[in-house]
Amino acid sequence: MHHHISISPEDIIITAVRAQGAGGQNVNKVSSAAHLRFDIRSSSLPASIKERLLNLEDQRITQGGLVIIKAQKHRTLDQNRREAIDRLQKLVNSVAIPPKLRRPTKPTRGSVERRLESKARRSAAKSNRNRVEA
Repeated sequence: MHHHISISPEDIIITAVRAQGAGGQNVNKVSSAAHLRFDIRSSSLPASIKERLLNLEDQRITQGGLVIIKAQKHRTLDQNRREAIDRLQKLVNSVAIPPKLRRPTKPTRGSVERRLESKARRSAAKSNRNRVEA
């Protein structure tokens, strides 16, 4: 059951930056990594999804509610741009389904009785280990 929330392209800012790491001469002169910025608060997402996104403990989300994703796996900017958008989409989809509310329940009478019965048995077994006064 996957919910797909559409993200408006106007809400996404992608800049080309230089990739880090190995890549030979190409890496020094081509800005092929994609740096994606997405402002959760000013986006056109539904309010409930914005709230769940802002409550996520994710290092890609800043205190100010900005999602920052850097994609540099591929050699071309285009592929990295697609990769960054895919990752943002996955992040948004992960909060698309509201969490189920947990209703607290009481233990059943049978389970309480079984627990107390087992405690009594352990207690009896242990009390038999006491020294006997002669």
